[in-house]
Amino acid sequence: MSGQVDISFLQHDTLEAAKNLLGKEIVTRVEGEITSGFITEVEAYLGLDDRAAHTFGGKVTKKNEKMFNEYGHIYVYTMHGHNCMNFLTKEKEQPEGILIRGIEPNTGKDVMIQRRGREQNLTDGPGKLTKALGIKRELHNGMELNNNVLKLMEGRTPAIIEATKRIGIDTKEEAVDFPYRFIVKGNPHVSRFKGKIKENNGWKD
Repeated sequence: MSGQVDISFLQHDTLEAAKNLLGKEIVTRVEGEITSGFITEVEAYLGLDDRAAHTFGGKVTKKNEKMFNEYGHIYVYTMHGHNCMNFLTKEKEQPEGILIRGIEPNTGKDVMIQRRGREQNLTDGPGKLTKALGIKRELHNGMELNNNVLKLMEGRTPAIIEATKRIGIDTKEEAVDFPYRFIVKGNPHVSRFKGKIKENNGWKD
């Protein structure tokens, strides 16, 4: 396993940070089990002016309060009974974040299968990957990255990064069209994968 990531890049431009996250390896240690996967899909949410962001307009609520932490913290929320994990960027005054939407399983795949109760489509969605990794809102919302539960490690390099519209925000007016979703092109471990799987799953190395 390669070295731990210096997460200071998260304090700068959120869109660039989102692209930089692709290929990084998320490693979790939950209930004594180690699991990990390489990030294949992310979505950026640009805070106060982004209608699709939970912090649009700047109002702090019980649900979104952890989004107002500084960069390098985790925001976990529930959607339709599923936990979804964001890495925070910028500073408290700019509550922006990056939703982790897909990972390619690496370590502990058997544990992931047990947690998910299935082998197919194991981590190709934000709620799927958190369940596979053991991340839960009630336990992990608000914690810092690179702790004894979750670390971000250097991983792989995408051959091509593709930008698309975000998924599941059809009612968010102009924000619907923002190309703030980034994927490793040709990697099958992303939401609603279509097309041809690229050589080496779209990784350069």
